[in-house]
Amino acid sequence: MKLYPKLALSSFRKNGRFYLPYILTCAGMVLMCYIVRYLGGLPQLDTVRGGAMVKSCLGMGVSIIGLFSVIFLFYTNAFLMRRRKMEFGLYNILGLSKGNLSMLLLVETVMIAVLSLVLGLAGGIALSKLTELLLLRLVGGESGYGLLVDLNALGSCLALFGVIFVLLYLNSLWQLRRANAIALLHSETVGEKPPKANYLLALGGLVLLGGAYYVSVTIEDPISALGLFFFAVGVVIVATYLLFISGSVTLCRALQKNKRYYYKKQHFISVSSMAYRMKRNGAGLASVCILSTMVLVMMAGSCCLYFGTEGSLMNRYPRELNLRLDFETTADLSLREGVRGKIDGFLDQQGVTPENPRELIMANCSGILEGNKVVTNSEGYGVVSLTTADLRTIYFIPLEEYNRGLGLQETLEPGQALVYGLSAQEYPSLDIGGAVTLELVKTVPEMLTVGGSTVDVAPSLFLVVPELGPVLDQLNTLPEFSQRFTIHPIWEYAFDAGLEPEAELTLAQDLKDLLWDGAEAGQYSVGVDSREANRGDFVATYGAVLFLGVLLTVVFLFATVLILYYKQITEGYEDQSRFGIMQKVGMSKGDIRKSVNSQLLTVFFLPLAVALTHLAFSFPMVRRILMLFNLWDLSLLLTITGITVVVFALLYFLVYTITARMYYRIVADGR
Repeated sequence: MKLYPKLALSSFRKNGRFYLPYILTCAGMVLMCYIVRYLGGLPQLDTVRGGAMVKSCLGMGVSIIGLFSVIFLFYTNAFLMRRRKMEFGLYNILGLSKGNLSMLLLVETVMIAVLSLVLGLAGGIALSKLTELLLLRLVGGESGYGLLVDLNALGSCLALFGVIFVLLYLNSLWQLRRANAIALLHSETVGEKPPKANYLLALGGLVLLGGAYYVSVTIEDPISALGLFFFAVGVVIVATYLLFISGSVTLCRALQKNKRYYYKKQHFISVSSMAYRMKRNGAGLASVCILSTMVLVMMAGSCCLYFGTEGSLMNRYPRELNLRLDFETTADLSLREGVRGKIDGFLDQQGVTPENPRELIMANCSGILEGNKVVTNSEGYGVVSLTTADLRTIYFIPLEEYNRGLGLQETLEPGQALVYGLSAQEYPSLDIGGAVTLELVKTVPEMLTVGGSTVDVAPSLFLVVPELGPVLDQLNTLPEFSQRFTIHPIWEYAFDAGLEPEAELTLAQDLKDLLWDGAEAGQYSVGVDSREANRGDFVATYGAVLFLGVLLTVVFLFATVLILYYKQITEGYEDQSRFGIMQKVGMSKGDIRKSVNSQLLTVFFLPLAVALTHLAFSFPMVRRILMLFNLWDLSLLLTITGITVVVFALLYFLVYTITARMYYRIVADGR
């Protein structure tokens, strides 16, 4: 039994260039998993506004890191097994049976697992306090001074990565069992046949990619963008792999047919080497492209949300205080004047002068827009309404209120309406639930709003009607309204108070207490929103999104760098003998460097170029999804996206420079 640990340690020393990055990768995944799991259990989050949302985001992060760890560690383990197969074949010929080799693999796997878990958990515990301080700073919480070890997080990581290492061992064992000694010895020199029907696969990839791009560019509705986003991501991933695997083969064939290009010493070896292993090479490049795209989209989106927090808060709450009263009937609206006087009197006593006041009478319901008809029966559209582009939130506003609020003098006849959010030329009339039919006489350029409509998931459709009462009476005769709920008239009153945060919170509670007697008497239901009261939720949510985005970006960046590293090292050893032969027949090291640069520049920057293309075409969809979070600042999104692209491109070029030197040393100097 002592033989196996000695052989394993000897293998680690001889293949340190391969094993060290792999062990560091495993340790890094364990570290990230522990940190996110540890942060999700912080008791301080229970006292932070929006703490539940932060915990939800971190819980999702644990799932993503766990799933990605399985996929990525299997991917990197495949590089190691390809390198080790020749060594195993030699051991097999020298007398070690496959049972002995299985024990050797088991010892190596256990040693790697123990080392990775120890390093990862130790690093996670050491960094947990720093990340705790960072997270709580982002979400507006306060941290203590003690360094704690979360036993639940520790146990979760040990269980998760214990299972992963068992699966890795079984996968390696399966590969070892199905190969004979000769095949193992020649595993590194066996070429891969290009996939068949390259042009058909390439065409399919182009069609899928073009379809996903078209959807992203043409989609207008934010809720539809959110519903289609993950489907579009899946399509883009499949299309990218098809294009890189089949398209790269097609590219090599085209270069080989171009005699003026191919028959030059700096191109001949590089193109033939790429064609020799293009299927695996294409899959690796596609993985780099997908990971790069994920990094760019994730960082741009999460940074934009965080740095646009104040703008999102202002869009959601245009005024510091927003009072909403839901009346039972339109006749009860007569109470509004008395309530308004009560509010103004109280504010005067408190020495508060309402600034930028705005009030609005309205009513609203939801429905599906089908042609010139709005289907209001929820049983008619069910769950699909949450993702359809035709879902609308409809607001009815009386003409008198509209004219007063905007200082206009519009006129309407009974049965007519002004519309905002729809073209009156395209929709000359609108049938709402079969109960109300309105002639849309004009599309208005501006609508009177208080801010509540900005939180609607569905697009808003505003209808200015001559009087509110008749419309609501007709709609409330519909079974879906009369049997389940009633459309009520709503009065909203919003204003700025110009107070300090704590004073604003106190005033909001005082106003709610002031109006509560009417609510208890059944005259209305009351709600008071304060911008400051909701600021904590915004900061906590967007801070958690940024924190999780940064952690996942680090994970994906690490994966991208490691794939590129293994790709260069593995291919360097595979090309070493070919370049050695060419040196013997007169090829200089300068010629080798030119050939290396030709090969790397041909394929290395292709994933970056395609990733930037993916980012450009996904930009409209990402922007519309951000609108659901009340982020409308296009200049902020463009600026942050541009900075993200520049920083990532510089990092990518740095990786290229380092790995290109390593590849050159392997093929030119045999090191």
